[in-house]
Amino acid sequence: MVKVGVIGASGYSGLELMRLLARHPEVELTAVTSREHDGRPVGAVFPALAGIVNLAYTWPDPDKLAAAVDLVFVALPHQAAMAVVPTFIAAGRRVVDLSADFRFRDRAVYEAYYQAHSAPELLGEAVYGLPELHREAIRAARLVGNPGCYPTSVILGWAPLLRAGLLDLDSLIADCKSGVSGAGRGLSLSTLYCEVNDGFRAYKVAEHRHTPEMEQELGGLAGAPVTISFTPHLVPMSRGILATLYGRLSRPAAAADLQDLYADFYRGESFVRLCAPGALPSTIHVRGSNYCDLAVRLDRRTGRVIVLSAIDNLTRGAAGQAVANMNLMLGVPETLGLEVVPFLP
Repeated sequence: MVKVGVIGASGYSGLELMRLLARHPEVELTAVTSREHDGRPVGAVFPALAGIVNLAYTWPDPDKLAAAVDLVFVALPHQAAMAVVPTFIAAGRRVVDLSADFRFRDRAVYEAYYQAHSAPELLGEAVYGLPELHREAIRAARLVGNPGCYPTSVILGWAPLLRAGLLDLDSLIADCKSGVSGAGRGLSLSTLYCEVNDGFRAYKVAEHRHTPEMEQELGGLAGAPVTISFTPHLVPMSRGILATLYGRLSRPAAAADLQDLYADFYRGESFVRLCAPGALPSTIHVRGSNYCDLAVRLDRRTGRVIVLSAIDNLTRGAAGQAVANMNLMLGVPETLGLEVVPFLP
């Protein structure tokens, strides 16, 4: 059994990682860390995991954790992650980092949106962990930068059209809605029940830090720089993202041709499901799973194509994708431990 650990396992992504890893047939979850809950049983902090994860939290000591595991998931905030990842790499451990610290190839872009990078020497070898685009590089990687939740939904939604050269690169608009768990487990006035329930609002308009991450990957697909307009919204539900993506076609195409394009692009992909013509994705149909459900529609009146993309932000947008990346790095089936039927209702 491969021994794995989670550093920073007291947030929602850490909870989701433990839920998935606890029943994984090829790995043993041997260590989970938390400063706040040091010494407390996991089941006392997350009663849902009582009797399932029989571990106590330990203080996040990277050297001790590196000595106890073969692969580590880093579920720490941005900046905190880059401070510990070099220790694991130097110890010969493989790393899946769920922060933004190793998602960017260009140090200057990262530093423009986040902060100074303390481990830039690792940026060149870190692999962006979206399996549908970078599967072979992930298999060989020591360090994977797990994608953000919004970027996962947006990149998968636009990938076939951009690879085919069918979009006007100056016309791209991403209008996305997320559940409240995307804001994390920490206390915040903006995510209190009375501030969120019965409300629907945009936030970080024209300034969200996921924008350059999307543009990096979309530009790679298009073979040219891509600039998008991205507006995130907070909706009063626990989990899920629905992305509505707009773009102007660069040349005429029929609706059936677009459907076929998506079917061909994602043929054989275990975690991307293309809705049948006439059907549209819903967050409730992917809840708790690693699926991304897609639909593509042509607006003949405007010449625009509209793509709908639905994921669970905690699973496909974080922990589930991280486990898929781990599977690839370990050389086991990508779907292992992720055969979760969506939670409905």
